[in-house]
Amino acid sequence: MKIAILSRNPKLYSTSSLRQAAERAGHDVDVIDYLKCHMNIASMRPSIYLGDKELKGYDAIIPRVGASRTFFGTAVVRQFEIMGVYSVNESVAISRSRDKLRSLQLLARKGIGLPVTTFAHDTKATGHMIKLCGGAPIVVKLLEGTQGVGVVLAETAKAAESVIEAFRGLDANILAQEFIEEAGGADIRCLVVGGKVIASMKRQGKEGDFRSNLHRGGNATLVKITPEERSTAVRAANIMGLSMAGVDLLRSNHGPVVLEVNSSPGLEGIETATQKDVAGEIIKFIEKSVGRVSSRTRGKG
Repeated sequence: MKIAILSRNPKLYSTSSLRQAAERAGHDVDVIDYLKCHMNIASMRPSIYLGDKELKGYDAIIPRVGASRTFFGTAVVRQFEIMGVYSVNESVAISRSRDKLRSLQLLARKGIGLPVTTFAHDTKATGHMIKLCGGAPIVVKLLEGTQGVGVVLAETAKAAESVIEAFRGLDANILAQEFIEEAGGADIRCLVVGGKVIASMKRQGKEGDFRSNLHRGGNATLVKITPEERSTAVRAANIMGLSMAGVDLLRSNHGPVVLEVNSSPGLEGIETATQKDVAGEIIKFIEKSVGRVSSRTRGKG
């Protein structure tokens, strides 16, 4: 097969791991900076170019679209889809998962366990938002934040009010969420590929930080997940329409709750913690999937 990895940087661990896994399996692989692509949107012969070179002949693409480049990145993915190229994660599913509010609403509608989450525009609703979350402490999140940036733990109701009013004063959209104290600053990252959890790790925040993101100095260890956690992770990925996803769970007193579903999960932490060839499993899934007719979201815009 001829595979394209859509990534800004070929030296990133995840991009490099996927490229090496595909080459070991005997495939031709190109790493393409999607921001340098341009498209000819034509009904008879849609095409994509990198400079003056037409990108054609690909059997599959692996999108590694950054959160800040979702709009253009998904447009490139969608163009490949229009050209009949298989994408391990489809453009509609990527866009859906990147909208934190929408993704939580979709998960809630399907009965997936979530931390109590509130959303408002009017700062006069702040007091009631805090009350709905069970009172302080609560977690305040910027909708546009990633990798733990824009996430604040407000220890008191007064602090929560100040943080929410400050964010709203900047016209930023925020969520307020119940603080799951029993999680102890740790979460579970489940890597779901093709409807199966192929690897999982526990991420523990550094001392004094409730955020467990590895980019924030957290550490990762191998963890055995429960059948309920496994089922929750798979269902969450399926609801988003993602064939490959990193599903982040918290262990709460009332069972696993989903924090986020990531369409471009990093591979370094989970491959290191589990010693599994996660990239190789992704390539095997692509090999089985290319040529299938069925698709949950393709063609739905």
